[in-house]
Amino acid sequence: MECYLDNSATTRCLDSAAALMAGILCTDYGNPSSLHHKGVQAEEYVRHAREVIAKTLKVTPKEIFFTSGGTESDNLALRGAAYANARQGKHLITTLIEHPAILNTMQYLEQQGFEVTYLPVDENGKIRLSDLEAAIRPDTILVSIMHTNNEIGALEPIAEAGELIKRVNPNTLFHVDAVQGYGKAKILPKRMKIDMLSVSGHKIHGPKGIGFLYVGDRVKIRPIVFGGGQERGLRSGTENVPAIAGMGKAAEEMYQNLDTDLDRMYALKQRLADGISTMENVRINGLCGRDSAPHVLSVSFAGVRSEVLLHALEEREIYVSAGSACASNHPDTAGSATLRAIGLPKELLNSTIRFSLSVFTTEEEIDYTVQVLHELVPMLRRFTRR
Repeated sequence: MECYLDNSATTRCLDSAAALMAGILCTDYGNPSSLHHKGVQAEEYVRHAREVIAKTLKVTPKEIFFTSGGTESDNLALRGAAYANARQGKHLITTLIEHPAILNTMQYLEQQGFEVTYLPVDENGKIRLSDLEAAIRPDTILVSIMHTNNEIGALEPIAEAGELIKRVNPNTLFHVDAVQGYGKAKILPKRMKIDMLSVSGHKIHGPKGIGFLYVGDRVKIRPIVFGGGQERGLRSGTENVPAIAGMGKAAEEMYQNLDTDLDRMYALKQRLADGISTMENVRINGLCGRDSAPHVLSVSFAGVRSEVLLHALEEREIYVSAGSACASNHPDTAGSATLRAIGLPKELLNSTIRFSLSVFTTEEEIDYTVQVLHELVPMLRRFTRR
């Protein structure tokens, strides 16, 4: 049985999205900037996807800007807003557990003369609102906090943070990296006081290489890519029409039965956690119920190196991750930042596996995974002791 439990790294593209993309690639392949019928046809796909995505967030279509993915969206939000608002201040705030796309961009901005405050988190990976309030200053121009942590599934108090930020300093912009949260939660930027929101298509069963950035209509932001003026001048470059349409289709389907899908994923995650918890010397990192993400479970298996267990599971056709896929080749940098930030003992940092589910995960896959873990982990521990 093949069990793909690495959906935080990427997801299987929906058949409907792939079919739509194939038709556009081979038939409706016009450039949306062209004035003839083929171009108008292509522009219609882009317009429809923008409207669909805007509807899922209850925002206006003109506030959705297409990018190449979550990393570009994060860069555009942080760099674009920092440069545009530098006259008002040069202080930025983020957390210690952000994705490398945020942390590395913040480090770059520090080199450009900006000052960054990095908020700590508690043992469950959540920020303390009191820390956020204390960090906001008159010259704070931007706060960036992820919606869902990609390593342990911590859900940050986004609505409360947005309210707090606007109360303490109404001029401070609030950016949310929702790459792991969009499609798995109801996110309402207007109600949550979110000014900018980053999303990636391949995390919601859409294609890779596409994403979007929500930018509130009153937000001051500069482009970081220049060219032909597409996306209302904020993100130049010929639109990737097939991918945009595919992401729009995926977004539409992910939100059609969201509540039912969330209930099912939470039940499967709990089934996995319960099965693993009966093993000796294991630690589940972060929370596991409804106050955590429905699809991410981080588990430390004492006495077994992550890489060894990962490949042992792979031989049984179970595919998992040792952490953030975007940082897995750099274990000494941002990849383990979250685990260090929550105070995980040093001996467990390299013994941690991330399981991440999707709407396609089945009970049979969960039960098979638990069974294999019960077989493999004791054996690998004996081998390690030798």
